[in-house]
Amino acid sequence: MLSIKSAAVAALSVAGLAVLSACNAEEPAKNVAVVNGVPIPQARMDLILKMQQGKGQKDSPEARTQLREALITREILAQEAVKKGLDQSEELRTQLDMTREQFLVNAFLTDYLKTHNPTDAELQAEYEAVKKEQYDPNAKEYKARHILVKPAKDDPKAVAAAKQKAEGLLAQLKKGAKFEDLAKKYSDDPGSKARGGELDWTDGTDLVAPFVAGMKALNKGETSKTLVKTQFGFHIIRLDDVRPVEFPTFEQVKDKVAEQLIGKQRDQLIEELRKSAKVE
Repeated sequence: MLSIKSAAVAALSVAGLAVLSACNAEEPAKNVAVVNGVPIPQARMDLILKMQQGKGQKDSPEARTQLREALITREILAQEAVKKGLDQSEELRTQLDMTREQFLVNAFLTDYLKTHNPTDAELQAEYEAVKKEQYDPNAKEYKARHILVKPAKDDPKAVAAAKQKAEGLLAQLKKGAKFEDLAKKYSDDPGSKARGGELDWTDGTDLVAPFVAGMKALNKGETSKTLVKTQFGFHIIRLDDVRPVEFPTFEQVKDKVAEQLIGKQRDQLIEELRKSAKVE
């Protein structure tokens, strides 16, 4: 974790210089220190403390003492840079201009968000639009189990041996062996082995195509009659359940919808400003 002292010194970055320079004129009567006649305003320290607290660091007398020393050091070094004429560097001026511009952009967007919070009606309308666009009422999700037999290595003999082993397990299932028991004992899938081959509910988008095809070909409660081969090895699949995919309720995704709608409104504003701007 970044120490209080190092965090204070980190404020000497170019970005930090640009932010803190905006505080120089605030509350001139309240200064942290005066260095060679140049005041370091209290507002500057307050801003850094606020930034540090936002990162989980605590305010304390020790933190303020260390930060004061860092600010004094910063001012001394900045004054020396000016003496050497470094402030006249075109590259430095460009960096400061770009940093200032970025903070102005952030301030504008923050101010925009303060006065453009979507109403519940607008959020509901956005939710319904997204639901209409994305929700397929015919979509289903599946609850399946599988036994995976992986070849020991990538060569024909190992693949043939894995297939023979998987066919032997399939034969045991056809004779009445319990799927869960065989999965726990023989499956090479560490994620489902201990659960008897049980997989999470899925619509299939997170699974490889041959597996999905084999799973969807089964009826509820049915076990695959032949092996399903994927790049992982040979699978025996049992389909335990099928249900319609439920679209999240408005309350469940309200915050996400708000974020999306605000983003759209912001982009629309930017586009309108670009259209009205005179660019040569």
